[in-house]
Amino acid sequence: MNVVVFDLETTGLSPERDAIVEIGALRVRGGQVVASERFESLVRPLNAAGEVLRIPWHAQRVHGISDEMVRGAPDLGRVLPDFLDFVGDSAVVAHNIGFDGGFMRAAARRHGLVWSPPAEYCTVQLSRQAFPRERTHNLDVLAQRLGLSFAPGARHRSLGDVQVTAEAFVRLTERLRAGV
Repeated sequence: MNVVVFDLETTGLSPERDAIVEIGALRVRGGQVVASERFESLVRPLNAAGEVLRIPWHAQRVHGISDEMVRGAPDLGRVLPDFLDFVGDSAVVAHNIGFDGGFMRAAARRHGLVWSPPAEYCTVQLSRQAFPRERTHNLDVLAQRLGLSFAPGARHRSLGDVQVTAEAFVRLTERLRAGV
């Protein structure tokens, strides 16, 4: 299986009102995370009029990305085509695909592009299938359940979350195939 596992950091929760400030992705081929095939970029957030958006304090508190960090970053109009090229015709995976996929669909539409991967997989849903008796399936709990850990300072940064999500995807799919 060839998939791209991705994660976004944003200024808020609304794909229509908020903006992407970071994209991270890794490729998984044949059940192995390919660390050398990665995509990572900070994104300068702009509104529909092309004005720079400030990153709200509540978002900064979650991901640690500040206005200063994105000041020299490319805007989404430059980053998104490169990311879509990286994804190509691969299926995609995210932890809570509804959130990340919703942002990607809205961003692509705003930039005259199309986000239409052949399949979308959600590690939250896979976790629910693999651990049906468990009530909590957030990424921290899932990582702990699968014996995975985040690199220091990497939690809630796109590539840090992607590394754990990609390993979780591999382990969850193996577990589900084995019927464990």
